Amino acid sequence: MSRYTGPTTRINRRFGMAIFPANKSFERRTYPPGQHGPNFRRKASDYGTGLMEKQKLRLMYGLTEKQFRNLFQKAKRKQGITGENFLSYLETRLDNVIYRLGFAKTRSSARQFVNHGHLLVNGQKVDIPSYQVSVGDELSVREKTSSRQVATRNLDGSQYNPTPPWLEVKADSLQGSVTRLPQPDELEQSINIQLVVEFYSR
Repeated sequence: MSRYTGPTTRINRRFGMAIFPANKSFERRTYPPGQHGPNFRRKASDYGTGLMEKQKLRLMYGLTEKQFRNLFQKAKRKQGITGENFLSYLETRLDNVIYRLGFAKTRSSARQFVNHGHLLVNGQKVDIPSYQVSVGDELSVREKTSSRQVATRNLDGSQYNPTPPWLEVKADSLQGSVTRLPQPDELEQSINIQLVVEFYSR
């Protein structure tokens, strides 16, 4: 499975950032996990630094190594800046778009939401989380009561997470649309994508 099911706080502490939703345990102990975590000072090599950035991004979007590498190769073949292409592909995965629209609280739950067939894309049921959305795509939650209850509950809790400007959400009808592709400054900024590109270019 591509969904990480291990201890999330340990991953957050390992990378020193909220890869997964942070809890009070992470807020109290932001140093690396383990016996020597508070005094861990070892300097990472260039390879290690690139590996860390790659792992952070991969876990953030919940992909397996094979999925992640294949998507990178696709971005590399596309005309333009490889790093920006790669982040754009990650952002326009269907599971991530559902998360960004607020129909799910996390990317993991968004993947489950799609897998369980709660979603329509342009009027057709799509249950493939890796589906790449395109400009003009219309997304809507199915009319099933269970589907709409889940989406409504999550939307009510997402009021402090604004929808990205390249997406439009209609909360009343549980619909969303892709108005354009994300701009470079709207992509994930907490990751040094150039280090990821260099890691895979070795």
